[in-house]
Amino acid sequence: MKKLIVIIALFFAGFNYAQSNFFLAEDYFRQGEYNKAAQLYETLLKKSPFNTTYMKRLVTCFQETDQFQRSEEILRSALQKNPSQKYLLVEIGFNFERQQKKELALKEYEKALLAIDKSPSLGGMIGRMFQQNNLLDNAIEAYNKTMTLNPNLNYQFQVAQIYGEKGDFDKMFNSYIALIEKNENYIGTVQRFASRYITDDPSNKNNISFKRALLKTSISNPKNVWNELLSWLFTKQKEYSKALIQEKALFRRNPDFIGGISKLGKIAFNDKDFSASKKCYQFFLENTNFIDAKIQAELYILKSSIELKEENLSDRFQQVFSKYGLNKNTIPLQITYADYLTFQRNKPEEAEKVLEKALTFPSSKFQQARIKLKIGEVLVFTNRFNKALIYFSQVQTKLKNHPLSQEARFKVAQTSYFKGDFKWAMAQLKVLKGSTTQLIANDAADLFLVISDNEPRDSIPSGLNEFSKADLLSFQNRNQEAIALYSELIKNYQGREIEDESLYNQALLFVKENQIENAITNLLKVVAINKEGILVDDAYYQLAEIYRIHRKDQEKASEYYQKIIFEYPSSIYLVDARKKYRELRGDNVN
Repeated sequence: MKKLIVIIALFFAGFNYAQSNFFLAEDYFRQGEYNKAAQLYETLLKKSPFNTTYMKRLVTCFQETDQFQRSEEILRSALQKNPSQKYLLVEIGFNFERQQKKELALKEYEKALLAIDKSPSLGGMIGRMFQQNNLLDNAIEAYNKTMTLNPNLNYQFQVAQIYGEKGDFDKMFNSYIALIEKNENYIGTVQRFASRYITDDPSNKNNISFKRALLKTSISNPKNVWNELLSWLFTKQKEYSKALIQEKALFRRNPDFIGGISKLGKIAFNDKDFSASKKCYQFFLENTNFIDAKIQAELYILKSSIELKEENLSDRFQQVFSKYGLNKNTIPLQITYADYLTFQRNKPEEAEKVLEKALTFPSSKFQQARIKLKIGEVLVFTNRFNKALIYFSQVQTKLKNHPLSQEARFKVAQTSYFKGDFKWAMAQLKVLKGSTTQLIANDAADLFLVISDNEPRDSIPSGLNEFSKADLLSFQNRNQEAIALYSELIKNYQGREIEDESLYNQALLFVKENQIENAITNLLKVVAINKEGILVDDAYYQLAEIYRIHRKDQEKASEYYQKIIFEYPSSIYLVDARKKYRELRGDNVN
């Protein structure tokens, strides 16, 4: 027993010694102290003669100090001891390459490639050695020869990566497709790596190359996986209607793919392609048998129809309620209907009745909270601020620390701001600036700055009361009245803090009303008033968006995105601006 303990202790002592020496050698190696590193690697290699890491490091140390003969001796000695390690021929050849002895190097590379013919199992290691030494063409040859000799081996992923390094993207995409042809489980891997080279621009040459390769393969060898990849590509390109065609093809072959159509519809909706979203959910509605899924589809169809400003939607809502009933299952539809009645049809009284009835249905506390939040919004719409505050406060109290509670607190602050109670609004906003919900935290910070920058001082009017009324009119979709009130503020408070904020908010309404030239004029004035102002990066971003979306002027849009990137690195728009700028420039965006 004692002998065993001693043996174990000696083993661990030796192991720890080797480990500490290796870490020290690695440290010397990273610092470029190759002579010191070589001494340690040499000691380690003598104790572990088959450790390829030690050998590779030692060889590199000698090469870095121009001791090429010693490198060759180590490699040939290792090969002589173990002739099966033919991959060492690549290292011997590369040792000649570093000495500018190209012909000798080529002879060793050729020997390595010939070794694959006798033993295909060595092909992977030989290919990897070529790849590690940046001998990319040789690596491709090694991998391809190996796969030809043994079709069960699959090195298409490595070949694709090499083509990517070489910038030969056509061959890279073809290799990725060949990889999936052998094993469809690699679809996720291919999507992850292909996304490094394609953008959301359908005219990008890499997008075209990938699509061409997929279409060609899908014709010669039809498989579901090609439709899946085409759907994924079209989705990346924001061509959701084209993606839907692929999803339909998948569904017709296998009804289990129906979930992909629902997922696509939600992506399109979130990206504001409401027409495509509606098509997705209509198809999904017609082909699913689950009631909950049907109700969800109806919800997104109606939300899309609202955004598309379709007519007679009240009748459509009633048809849906007749079909599925007014109950806890249709509460999201009832909330959407109330929102539509209030903000699109200006019928808040009807909306309030819908929501009050919805409260009578047994449902979760979260559903109840959502109903109360919407009732509060309807009450704000009709200027019944105190009653709205009661509903918002109930949600805030009931669901402490939940995102709905934070949303309710923001609505308390916003409503207090609308009614002119700036002190109470500020108290709520101070708490919300640290909200875990980023959108609410940003909104809270913005409103906090509006109030703090424009609070009346020494009984001198600051325009904050009028500004909050204009914001309320905007919330109530009374856009023309809001625009007029902002104009009065701009005129009456010229040179004051509230001028640029009025110009900015008015610009957003001009965009909403499709008065694009007026919006551009306002935003340029925001920049001109104070180039160090807190709204300047907001103005530049909105200008970029206007030129990109409404004017289709890529050059001008790029100019404004650049302003944010180079002049406002701490802006919340930085990441988005950089991404869109690179896309406009034609870069590959990850």
